[in-house]
Amino acid sequence: MKRILLYLLPVLLFFSCVDQHKQPIEEPTPEHEIVDTVPEVSVVEPFPDTVFASAEKLLVQIDTIDKTLPSTLASIEDAYKNKPGIFTFRGSSSRIPNFSGHLTDDSIQFKVDWVFTTRTDGFKTSVGVFEGGSGWTGQALYVNWPDSIVEQFKANPACRNLHNQEIILASLCGDVYFIDFETGEKSRECHNVGNVLKGTPALNTDLNGHVYIGHGAKKEATFGTQVFDLFSHKMINTFGIDPKAWRGWGGYDSSPVEAGGFLFRPAENGTIYKYYVGDGGYTLQSTMRYSTTSAKKSPGMESSMAVCRNYGYIGDNAGNILCINLNTLCPVWHYWNHDDTDASPIVEEEDGIPYVYTGCEVDHQGNAGFCYFVKLNGLTGELVWEDTIPCRKLHFGDNTSDGGMYVTPLIGGGDCEGMIFSAFCLHTAQSPDIFVAFDKNDGSELYRINLKCYCWSSPVAFYNDRNEMFVFFGDVMGNVYLIKGKTGEIVATAKIGTNFEASPIVVDNKIIIGSRGNKIYKLSLQ
Repeated sequence: MKRILLYLLPVLLFFSCVDQHKQPIEEPTPEHEIVDTVPEVSVVEPFPDTVFASAEKLLVQIDTIDKTLPSTLASIEDAYKNKPGIFTFRGSSSRIPNFSGHLTDDSIQFKVDWVFTTRTDGFKTSVGVFEGGSGWTGQALYVNWPDSIVEQFKANPACRNLHNQEIILASLCGDVYFIDFETGEKSRECHNVGNVLKGTPALNTDLNGHVYIGHGAKKEATFGTQVFDLFSHKMINTFGIDPKAWRGWGGYDSSPVEAGGFLFRPAENGTIYKYYVGDGGYTLQSTMRYSTTSAKKSPGMESSMAVCRNYGYIGDNAGNILCINLNTLCPVWHYWNHDDTDASPIVEEEDGIPYVYTGCEVDHQGNAGFCYFVKLNGLTGELVWEDTIPCRKLHFGDNTSDGGMYVTPLIGGGDCEGMIFSAFCLHTAQSPDIFVAFDKNDGSELYRINLKCYCWSSPVAFYNDRNEMFVFFGDVMGNVYLIKGKTGEIVATAKIGTNFEASPIVVDNKIIIGSRGNKIYKLSLQ
């Protein structure tokens, strides 16, 4: 393991981004002012409209599709703050969970409250057979509908069983399921999209009933995205293969994110789509395509974008980490993190400075290499610290599982303030996977523990009455873990599912987590 601490004086190129109709990004002109330090940023103001030298390496094309629509965010607040539920991956625009569970002192055993069975589908796609249940990232959404909206829904015969608390989950079999949180029964009829669904959908924050769905692998239907209206119980928008994309694959594993009246959809075709949703509609406002070479060949984005104020942060299949100005879709900075990055970054603001945490896989490095887990300055893209963890690929039959990081890391709270947690697929004889606690300030490892199998399921937090933090997640052999965050002690573990690739959500002391195969579980800690 090697840790590197870099405290570099940032050099800010203080100039405006290119016009949205020009590509690539032009060289600085004389009117661009070069300054030695990052300007001070007010805690209530948008981040600067600047471009760093690292972003000039990119070939960028930004197209405005509808010039009648606004382009500037109406608000820089977290669009998911104070909403009655978990409406996107991790529930917040920063991808730091806006939810956590509560434990009592005797909450040391897992109990299965209900099991929901999905359909299975043996259709063979170009990338395998997916069957049913939940894959990666596969997180459920949760919403506690107001009574007035429940009554409106019930006017539709497809929603007669609906109560206030509802789970919305996209399954590998191609169905979107609606499940009563309390009973585990169907709350309304499922919606079939005709293709595999791997990622996490998103729910409109204005409670207008729009569910944003992205397809994961092609079966037979139009391959791309959909918008499903919960009031009419019908699909109201479909977007298929984009002929203007710089990459041909039309998957959308990334969970969409709202910001300031817009919805941002990073795609595996190398495009970021910006939709205007401020009036309750859904209209494409602009697109951003990019490449790190002179040819228009773009990496795909499977990670979910993290947002802080007017900046968005995203990783791609080639190892690029980008900061995007969401008002203009212009890149602010670019950081190369060595290898394929599927795990979603998180961004945390401290004293007015956003810090980004992310890690890569061992894919392009060959059979063995390193996961580079990094902390970046979110204003400049400079490296704050880096931890390198040796990992390998795992070969089984005709299949290969890359090593490295697939989970979205978890910021510590309570007695774990100043810590950050993640899991890493080592695929070694000594350990298939490790769970590691880091010091958030300098990246030093505080402890690491071996797991029974490798882990793609992102960790979530529980707290007891003494504000002690516990961490929950699952692994790909169906084991679940509850770990004491401060010490790494495994408080509880159990074999429950077939394969927990999916990430869990927590409501009170209840856990919703999907397994590959055909099972969705509601667990409690008692």
